[in-house]
Amino acid sequence: MSTAATRSTKSQQINFRATDRQVAVLRRAAAAADRTLTDFVLDSAVERAEMMLADRRWFSVTGEQWDEFVALLDAPLPSTKFQELKARRDPFADE
Repeated sequence: MSTAATRSTKSQQINFRATDRQVAVLRRAAAAADRTLTDFVLDSAVERAEMMLADRRWFSVTGEQWDEFVALLDAPLPSTKFQELKARRDPFADE
């Protein structure tokens, strides 16, 4: 299937200004990724936007749900594999 056939129809236009350096870097990166400049910039911007929005989500729970969540966190681990993992030497610890 061709790339054109898999793309969704784009109905909105976004215009913005950039420095010569910014454009050059974006063009080089797009070429390295074998993407058009537009696709590269849009995909990068959407990915960053999704990450930012995911970090800002609020989750509401009732008092009962919160108590259940805390109880699950405080409960013993369900498998000996977790205890074995916890007992292993930390390769990143300064000893």
